[in-house]
Amino acid sequence: MEREKIIFLRNLFFRAFIIGVLVALFYFIVTYAFWDIWVAWTTRFLRIDEKELAKLVLMFFLELRLVIVFLFLVPALALHWSAQKK
Repeated sequence: MEREKIIFLRNLFFRAFIIGVLVALFYFIVTYAFWDIWVAWTTRFLRIDEKELAKLVLMFFLELRLVIVFLFLVPALALHWSAQKK
């Protein structure tokens, strides 16, 4: 691969990682701010208690972290390492 392509892809993955972190932070703030409303809605409409909803939300954030790190940050670091060698 040409050095310019490697640098372009590295910057693309790194920017996607930053955007993913900001989106995850936004999701966390919204979840924290509206937790009481969501618990009431899920209890009423979906028949899910608060304990089960907490598990679902925790799993969502864990999987979001894995996606952000392994699909965006790891390739960005690998391309950064490749760009430094050439």
